[in-house]
Amino acid sequence: MLNGVSVFIMDVSNSSKENIGNELSEYLQQLKMSIADWTKDTVVTKISHRAGDELAVVCSGYASAYTLAFYISRIWKYANHKPYFGLSFGNIQENVNAINIETWIHPLMKHARNANDYLKKQQNRLLFRFELPGLSDEQGFTVFSKQFETLINTSLTLKQEQINEQTQIQSLVCSLYLILGQQNKISQYLDRTTATISNHMKKGKTQVILNTFYDIVNVLDSLEAHDKYHLTDKLQTTIRQHVLNHLQDYFPKEGRLS
Repeated sequence: MLNGVSVFIMDVSNSSKENIGNELSEYLQQLKMSIADWTKDTVVTKISHRAGDELAVVCSGYASAYTLAFYISRIWKYANHKPYFGLSFGNIQENVNAINIETWIHPLMKHARNANDYLKKQQNRLLFRFELPGLSDEQGFTVFSKQFETLINTSLTLKQEQINEQTQIQSLVCSLYLILGQQNKISQYLDRTTATISNHMKKGKTQVILNTFYDIVNVLDSLEAHDKYHLTDKLQTTIRQHVLNHLQDYFPKEGRLS
């Protein structure tokens, strides 16, 4: 039986600078535990914290790894040391529960590594890149995998341009809208008027950025079984609730506003 999975390999930019390596390593260890909490009742997940500044994740569902990666990018603590993600998805023979991620060798891991290495070589680094498997005997989406790869990566590149143009407060409002979902809740949390929040969302293209994320997730879900929609929705709900329960830790108001 074939099982749909997704993979990311995450590295951190400039992790060897500013004597921050140990702090980042501890942060990633905490993030590893958070991912385990987010996914324990929704998505079967294997996580490895490697080489100080790298996380490798394998999880059930075509859209799960990208969903996790996007939320991680929005709650990330270190603005000068941003994460970047090489991603892939496809089918495997094994059940994810049976995988030992420390020793697992599979083409999907190689694809994710290749995508990560591509980003590593960029001067103006993107946050995300996919590399997908080529045509396989099982057919399915792999008939058009390279076309999907091109379209997804083009969408991610355009979204990155919009993210890069955000000011600090616009980025914060975008992240809070992802978690809270309502402008009035953001205005209450930040002690700003709803009109001010609306202006930051408009100028920071919050809706465009988040809709691109939702569209990519929906496409990945559509390539798999229909019931995966509910799986991804439940994963996002769980992540939001976890972050909401620790909102001040993820988005401390002090020092975040200009």
